[in-house]
Amino acid sequence: MAKVVSDRRYTKDHEWAKVDGGSVSVGITAYAVEQLGDITLVNLDVKEGDAVEAGKAFGTIESVKTLSDLFAPVTGKVTRINKDLENKPELVNEDCYAAWMVTIESGDTKSIDGLLDAAAYEKLLASLDH
Repeated sequence: MAKVVSDRRYTKDHEWAKVDGGSVSVGITAYAVEQLGDITLVNLDVKEGDAVEAGKAFGTIESVKTLSDLFAPVTGKVTRINKDLENKPELVNEDCYAAWMVTIESGDTKSIDGLLDAAAYEKLLASLDH
């Protein structure tokens, strides 16, 4: 089964959210990377200062197999973008839990609480393997 780290929350769309105070760093899970294969492009449709809404796309990720949307796990304002991914999208393959995509400032802790914890996400993955 794909690696799941316990210090994050997860979406059913296979994004992770790491909370640090009022900020939430966002990336994709190991399961998503396994499904996508080699990442060739990370395209973020947002810039610093833009508002994002939970469940809405903020960019796309492209691999040798497919193109997938990236969905914001929380509502808030983009405060940082990982510019390293523009020239090195393969960083996501190397360590998807270190290769964050955006950081969102969110005062909405309820939406964070609504995300899956590691155990619930593992259960979701187990159900997909059948």
